[in-house]
Amino acid sequence: MKLNQKKNEPNRPGGDKKPKRPNLMWVYLGIILMLGVTYLMSGDQGFATVSGETKEITYTKLQGYLENDCVEKVVIVDNNTARAKVKKEQMAVVFGADADKRKEGVIEVLIPNVSDFNAYMEQLNSERQEAGKQKVDVSFEKDKNYWTLILVNIVPLLFFVLFIVWMTRGMGAGGAGGGIFNVGKAKAQVLDKDNKNKVTFKDVAGLEGAKEEIEEIVSFLKNPQKYTELGGKIPKGALLVGPPGTGKTLLAKAVAGEADVPFFSMSGSEFVEMFVGVGASRVRDLFRQAKEKAPSIIFIDEIDAVGRARGKNMVSGGNDERESTLNQLLTEMDGFGTNTGVIILAATNRAEILDPALLRAGRFDRQIHVELPDLKERIDIFGVHLRPLKLDESVDVNFLAKQTPGFSGADIANVCNEAALIAARGGKKAVSKDDFMAAVDRIVGGLERKNKILTDEEKRAIAYHEAGHATISWLLQYANPLVKVTIVPRGRALGAAWYLPEERQLVTLEHMNDEMCSLLGGRAAEELFLQQTGTGALNDLERANKQAYAMVAYYGMSEKLKNLCFYDSTGQQSYFGKPFSEHTAQLIDEEVQRMLAEQMARAKQILEDNKEGHHKMAELLIEKEVITAEDVEAIFGPRQWKSRGDEMIEANKKEAPAPQSLSLEGAKEDENTEDNNENS
Repeated sequence: MKLNQKKNEPNRPGGDKKPKRPNLMWVYLGIILMLGVTYLMSGDQGFATVSGETKEITYTKLQGYLENDCVEKVVIVDNNTARAKVKKEQMAVVFGADADKRKEGVIEVLIPNVSDFNAYMEQLNSERQEAGKQKVDVSFEKDKNYWTLILVNIVPLLFFVLFIVWMTRGMGAGGAGGGIFNVGKAKAQVLDKDNKNKVTFKDVAGLEGAKEEIEEIVSFLKNPQKYTELGGKIPKGALLVGPPGTGKTLLAKAVAGEADVPFFSMSGSEFVEMFVGVGASRVRDLFRQAKEKAPSIIFIDEIDAVGRARGKNMVSGGNDERESTLNQLLTEMDGFGTNTGVIILAATNRAEILDPALLRAGRFDRQIHVELPDLKERIDIFGVHLRPLKLDESVDVNFLAKQTPGFSGADIANVCNEAALIAARGGKKAVSKDDFMAAVDRIVGGLERKNKILTDEEKRAIAYHEAGHATISWLLQYANPLVKVTIVPRGRALGAAWYLPEERQLVTLEHMNDEMCSLLGGRAAEELFLQQTGTGALNDLERANKQAYAMVAYYGMSEKLKNLCFYDSTGQQSYFGKPFSEHTAQLIDEEVQRMLAEQMARAKQILEDNKEGHHKMAELLIEKEVITAEDVEAIFGPRQWKSRGDEMIEANKKEAPAPQSLSLEGAKEDENTEDNNENS
């Protein structure tokens, strides 16, 4: 079959040409011609009243023309206007020199009173009859002005029709693509195997557990007999759950690229419109299209837009448009047969607010958790995003992965792009390690505010504060290792310290105490060495207080309230009261105060014991404004405890002797990689 050039559509009968749309120009010309004719023909039907043929005169002159037998007949229009037709032989008398230019002579005058004029005409006709003359005919008519009729009757109708056409085209462009009558059609984006811009599983770094479950769904669509022969049933739906930027939508795109089946993609917000019933109609149409092209996949991104739990919105009633859309979605998901070949994927970062009926077995059978990447996964993600960049020899993927704990895949992509922009802004030919560090600082701390002027006293207070954090974090075993300290204002902060949080799966009491002590180190240094307290410790105190309350109320780590947990993971806790008594609330406050006081005293003792090193670091900060872990190591000596990140990187090297950084453009050799890892 011969294919058209556009989207490989088959030829229509009658040749390659598409049916032409009717030319509306002829319609417009017809309307203009009709309006012109009606304008020319508007007026009295007895004789012509074309503009220029009618002469307005006074009432006295009309009486004179009537008495001198110059008028053939009179027509009274709308009981206020008299139009008289002049006899041909009297045209010169009435119109003078203009008589030869007129085909018909019509004179017009406003009459003061139709009854008086009628009585005058009766008297005139009776006198003419007695004199043996012909009477002057008098008739009454209404003014048939077609132009006025069009303005009053046809023009409003025309405006209404044009408004309907405009609304139809507008909704067709922004809606389902067929006008107002197709507003209930699904606006799903359909991807098939001929799609050029494919995303495959090779483009998705990390997420090994999630990819394994997703690959099983793709395998079923490619070879369903493998599962159905043994009586197995493929899950009807899979819900991708995880924080923003972790790759849920990217994973769904990879499924569309790997599976040789139609892939219908829609956002949850596209189901809900201002029209009642549109959402439910689009759900029905989407599943109808998917069933017609089965086996197929339906992907609903941000499903929490329509899948929010019912009954929790106290403002609107139960017959809400969003709820009707959800009800239709529930019906469709549980309505088709098991092995029809339609599988549903959905993504959300707010699984806790979804309706329980949506998560039950038979609808979304599986919840695939897409978590933030760990160190090894970040190395793989960096390998993907560093491919298009030109790198110099200083870039080490392992080091970059260590510097970005808690970063999602989207954050890592942003770091790589920001580093390239910084390098280009500096006129470099390749992206260096310093560019990546500047990009991380820019993303984490905000834009550097070079125009922020600090006094010497403020700079000294900030330096002593940040040196207190750095000193305690370096000397405590379970505190986060220090990377860099700065007193240059960034964002809303006057100073900042960068750490490498340990990626632990289990956090103990000792870990939390050391972290709390490190948070209070800045305030402790101010009170101990400057004998003052400033507002710069706001963020530190907030984090320390939240952590202390979590230790007491959630983790059961206090002495007086051991093994008690008031955390509600279901989110169904009553809004009318706390799950504990006032006495327990007082005990919680007392335990939090005790913990904070103990860690503050501990921080002061550590700073007092290491006063000389703290002062050296503070003075170095005032001088250089930015110091790194190497500077701290020169003051306090090497850190006694090895970072868990270093252990993971060494284990990764043993498993994979050739790291991904070696395959990148501008990557360094093995021995340089090991040296840089030790320096970092």
